[in-house]
Amino acid sequence: MSQSAIRWEKDADNIVTLTLDDPNQSANTMNDLYTKSMAETVARLHAEKADIAGVILTSAKKTFFAGGDLRTLIQAGPEHAAEFEAGVTEIKRQLRQLETLGKPVVTALNGTALGGGLEIALATHRRIALNNPKAEFGLPEVSLGLLPGGGGVVRIIRMLGIQNGLMNVLMQGQRMKPAKALSTGIIDELAETTEEMLAKAREWIKANPAAQQPWDKQGYKIPGGTPSTPALAMNLPAFPANLRKQLKGAQENYPAPMAIMCAAVEGAQVDFDNALKIEGRYFTKLATGKHAKNMIKAFFFDLQKINGGGSRPSKEAFPEWKCKKVGILGAGMMGAGIAYQSAAVAGIETVLLDVSLDSAKNGKAYSEKLLAKRISKGSMTKEAADAKLALITATDKYEDLAGCDLVIEAVFENREIKADVTKKTEAVCGQELVMASNTSTLPITGLAKASQRPKNFIGLHFFSPVDKMPLVEIICGEETSDETLAKAFDYVLQIKKTPIVVNDSRGFFTSRVFGMFCFEGVAMLGEGWNPQSIEQAAAQAGMPVGPLAVMDEVNLELGRKVRAQTISDLKAEGKEYVSHPAEVVVDRMCEEFKRPGKKDGAGFYDYPEGGKKVLWPGLKEHFQKADKAQPTPAEFEELKERLLFRQSIEAARCLEEGVLRNVPDANIGSIFGIGMAPWTGGQLQYINFIGLPQFVKRSQELAAKFGDRFTPPKLLIDMAAEGKTFQ
Repeated sequence: MSQSAIRWEKDADNIVTLTLDDPNQSANTMNDLYTKSMAETVARLHAEKADIAGVILTSAKKTFFAGGDLRTLIQAGPEHAAEFEAGVTEIKRQLRQLETLGKPVVTALNGTALGGGLEIALATHRRIALNNPKAEFGLPEVSLGLLPGGGGVVRIIRMLGIQNGLMNVLMQGQRMKPAKALSTGIIDELAETTEEMLAKAREWIKANPAAQQPWDKQGYKIPGGTPSTPALAMNLPAFPANLRKQLKGAQENYPAPMAIMCAAVEGAQVDFDNALKIEGRYFTKLATGKHAKNMIKAFFFDLQKINGGGSRPSKEAFPEWKCKKVGILGAGMMGAGIAYQSAAVAGIETVLLDVSLDSAKNGKAYSEKLLAKRISKGSMTKEAADAKLALITATDKYEDLAGCDLVIEAVFENREIKADVTKKTEAVCGQELVMASNTSTLPITGLAKASQRPKNFIGLHFFSPVDKMPLVEIICGEETSDETLAKAFDYVLQIKKTPIVVNDSRGFFTSRVFGMFCFEGVAMLGEGWNPQSIEQAAAQAGMPVGPLAVMDEVNLELGRKVRAQTISDLKAEGKEYVSHPAEVVVDRMCEEFKRPGKKDGAGFYDYPEGGKKVLWPGLKEHFQKADKAQPTPAEFEELKERLLFRQSIEAARCLEEGVLRNVPDANIGSIFGIGMAPWTGGQLQYINFIGLPQFVKRSQELAAKFGDRFTPPKLLIDMAAEGKTFQ
């Protein structure tokens, strides 16, 4: 007997329960076995419908259904378009047969239904979900560069209307908790237990023997009207304009949102079956294109590998570890953020220490403020917030660190201060203590010299603001043990962050590579380019913030101090410092114009009180050249290219030097940590996107024009010659 991913059971009331249960996987996906099983199931339903009162569709897995089979999807190229579209059409044919059975069909959603899973549910007449706080519902395909290709666009638009469907479900790709899914209208009813859910499904079937989809009934009209409805027709031209504004001009690199909009609007003007065809064509074009492959690789495969412990020493050698008490040294913005994440998010007992009790209390007040926001939004009770806040002890006494498993110093970027706090901490803590530094630039091996136990010393580089930034960069010094790395990795997961692991070097990976992006933008200013064009080039390349704005945030004087420290360190090591053309601009800004950045109210931007920041007019006066005031389209493309290429070249150097340990850490670290344009799939995936030989050739052309910083490393040249890609 052949395998099936769907079990069939019929009860005394002639209600058939179909249980999705792929025997080969821990989750149900739209793979070949599902497609074959569903084809057989709907054929049987139609053959036996005279003896069927209704159908309940549910799942035997923890989640209802995980969605499309991304392992198959990522392999489909433009040459497979016809075959791919035929496969998608067959999946939609089956769901159409299910919803036109002539009998009531109810989905009993026992867990998460995202993407294809929700699309199956949308093809039934009623959706009843278990009120499970861990369950999520939605159509997040846009975040992978795709659109819902199993009828999701067509059904959502017919259920909710063009405007509501696009804004509330399709364009943002929201993952909704049960209550939100219910209020949005993608779920019809909630149940507190599995038994109640199934009982409600049976009751509904009995009460609605002639159930039909609303759009299959005579005279049905889409809520809010079709594109020819005058009120909607007036607003429609604003939709693509608003989208371009949201994407900051980078829409050619994010084809999915526009494709969703087109499929929705075009599909609303034709009958249901033709709307499905329109959706299928747009889906096929996206799925077989390169942008979706970049995003699927990063946000599914690379992220899955990282969160699954791909960079962690094995659990056989080092079992999973839980931090019970954490100490944080320094209650500034960073330390306060780490305290909030540890106590309020992970429920870890937290000691927040600063030089004065008032400073420590101010740091604790940051958590109080964030928790108050959660109370006001209704996502947390005051009692729960008070309990979380009580986990934080604000202090100026090192003795309060006794019993900590982990201590993270987040003090000034100064070796002497860091050495002092390390010694004081180790004097009151046990031998097993993991001592971590939140430094963003200073090599961990050097900082570990202040420790009595350098094997227990590690870097935990957080990003600001900690409560919003998803990444933590873990840095191993030369003597850091695997056990320490395993514990640090587990702590990062415990506080609900994404860990990447790198080896020690100046600036590690994220700070080093991000510095190249910022400096390239400043070098462009030094060459005479219009500062507005530089910032716009970054936006259209997909970067969240322009290089000049970032430099202001970081502060130019801080950058100069880091440079002076680096020159001094390299001299001590007998190495030569290689200057960067951006440094001349930075020095002029600080020395000649006294404009070190946002903190001082004056940098590359002006910061009017109560108003929006604006580029300092003096940039045009002192730096811009007449022939570069208005770049040609080709020149503008080169500005965009330089900002992305410079990051990817440096990431490849980090991999070649052994700073990076693997490709997923590079891709996810660059997107989550420093905002590398998500459409690229990360800094190394961007090289795959361009093509290794083409990337090497173009890098060499840029090096001839702008200097050695664009020279491709030997690793890239060898990979290109051998026909390899980054995996």
